[in-house]
Amino acid sequence: MEFTVQQVAGLLNGEIEGDSRRIIKGLAKIQEATATDIVFLANMLYEPYAYTTKAAAIIVNKDFVPKKQINATLIRVDDAYVAFSQLLNEYQKLMQTTSKKVGIEQPCYISPSAQLGSDIYVGAFAYIGQGVKIGNGVKVYPQVHIGDNTVIGDNTILYPGVKIYHNCTIGKNCTIHAGAVIGSDGFGFAPQADGTYIAVPQVGSVIIEDNVDIGANTVIDRATMGETIIHSGVKLDNLIQVAHNVRIGKNTVIASQTGISGSTEIGENCMIAGQVGFAGHIKVANRTNIGAQAGVMKSIKEENQVLVGSPVIDVKDYMKSFAIFKKLPEMAKRLDAIEKIVTQKPQQ
Repeated sequence: MEFTVQQVAGLLNGEIEGDSRRIIKGLAKIQEATATDIVFLANMLYEPYAYTTKAAAIIVNKDFVPKKQINATLIRVDDAYVAFSQLLNEYQKLMQTTSKKVGIEQPCYISPSAQLGSDIYVGAFAYIGQGVKIGNGVKVYPQVHIGDNTVIGDNTILYPGVKIYHNCTIGKNCTIHAGAVIGSDGFGFAPQADGTYIAVPQVGSVIIEDNVDIGANTVIDRATMGETIIHSGVKLDNLIQVAHNVRIGKNTVIASQTGISGSTEIGENCMIAGQVGFAGHIKVANRTNIGAQAGVMKSIKEENQVLVGSPVIDVKDYMKSFAIFKKLPEMAKRLDAIEKIVTQKPQQ
């Protein structure tokens, strides 16, 4: 890859400040860049590196005001983080074009009843079951299992070791990373009088809509009846558990190690941090932000809240409460001292 700063700025609709003829050959972190790399500055914690970086160009926000001289050429955009993400996407497309995988490797198994689109890739040791429908441009990497009657939309990528059970539906332009499991049985067991449990058959399915990203080793269980639904634009990190009959709204993002209990419904455009736990059969309003390690025990009805703690409360109330909590040891000492004074026997 080799471009000029002028070409990159044109792609990003950016404004150039400096030498537009500089050559860009790679993308890098601002603190590690070489003389032919392009970097970005969005988090001001990294601003000191802007004055020392060897990068050829830095993507910055339009309102960025340098405190010192910067040797790199600046490309000013509305949002530096979004612009650099766009550049990474273009870079990835270029790399995929130059090393494009197509064709069917052997050994693998493809059912005679399966329907395969054009321009697809199927890696060695993949299994494609009866009645499967695979769209155009799909990539099925080695050791992927696709169960009977599953549908995979155009341009979806299934990385090595992905397991998709029967009767699932995956939309277009989805990315499912290694080790993810889609459509495993929901956790349903009925207690018996003798203390044992009997498995409740899970006869539903999983529907994943378009433009969804699913991280490595994430598990999405099939519904007991009906569907578990991941709506379009959802981004799931690694190691997430999505239980039976859960629904996740459009463009919601969820970080690693979060667990969502059965029949919970999470709204659109929510941001869920890592290790959050959701109780079952609750609803979370649109545009809810939930901090790391929070516990959501009941439904959240009001939109646009920022919640932390377990059970969750408003972040401002939490910080006030925590300020008091930190003072408890000193308050306990003072209370003990007051108690000694009050209970001390008067001298005769």
